[in-house]
Amino acid sequence: MFAIGLDNPKNPINVGHVLRAADIYGAAMVATTCRRIRSATNVNATEGRIPVLRGDDLRDLIPFGCVPVAVERRAEAQDLRGYVHPKNAFYIFGAEDGTLGPKVVDWCRDVVAIPTAFSMNLAACVNVVCYDRLCKLDPLPAAITA
Repeated sequence: MFAIGLDNPKNPINVGHVLRAADIYGAAMVATTCRRIRSATNVNATEGRIPVLRGDDLRDLIPFGCVPVAVERRAEAQDLRGYVHPKNAFYIFGAEDGTLGPKVVDWCRDVVAIPTAFSMNLAACVNVVCYDRLCKLDPLPAAITA
């Protein structure tokens, strides 16, 4: 089981694409602090299939038993290519125009980075992390192989 957390995203279109990725890769839910946008573009009619939770602090929205994993470009981050995903993970992504910073990273067990020349689009990051998780699962979930 895994879930996705978004720390104050800026763009409703990106949030819509994150919802699509969550649906495609089998995330249990998406949680967001979402202070800047009121709604997301629903690019794949995910309403009713992917719960979306809002709150003031992502720590209050972590599913029970999930390991918080910050996805952030920083020197001390683990390279995603060698990262062993927790069985139950809560992947946290920052806003398109900022970083997670210590207010989130300090309470995450793991910090991972996608090795790129510069920052990626929020929805693209979510897709890469979800796909990496899927590639490393053995066996694949039945919903994915059907």
